Amino acid sequence: MAGYPQAKFRYTVEIDGIEAGGFSEVSGFDASIDVIEYREGDMTQTPLKLPGLKKYGNITLKQGVTDSTVMYDWIYAGVEGEVERKTLTITLLDATGSPAASWQVINAWPIKYTAPDFNATSSEVAIETMEIAHEGMTRVQ
Repeated sequence: MAGYPQAKFRYTVEIDGIEAGGFSEVSGFDASIDVIEYREGDMTQTPLKLPGLKKYGNITLKQGVTDSTVMYDWIYAGVEGEVERKTLTITLLDATGSPAASWQVINAWPIKYTAPDFNATSSEVAIETMEIAHEGMTRVQ
């Protein structure tokens, strides 16, 4: 029998094995396989379907602004010079704080950084956003 489903609000993010700080949201990591349809003239009405390119969606990380510039420094290094590829590990935690599931994101690099917007009449946390491209993900736990 399978266990109970886990809540999605307890998780950690590591970059190259180092905890990357607290993130309020991690979204967009998915995988898909394109479908290639092929039909010859003498085939029935249904085309043959073949697997095509494998694709991985970009991951979006959101965190409250702190004095840490680790995320900004990562994209800035790529803007100024060579892109630095890293491994991200996203781990879902159970109610006791133990790992319940974990995904590794391979050859990840930042493609977009968005600084927070500011509003003097708002009482919200300033959030910075980083979009990450990658070349694959695997569930390791």
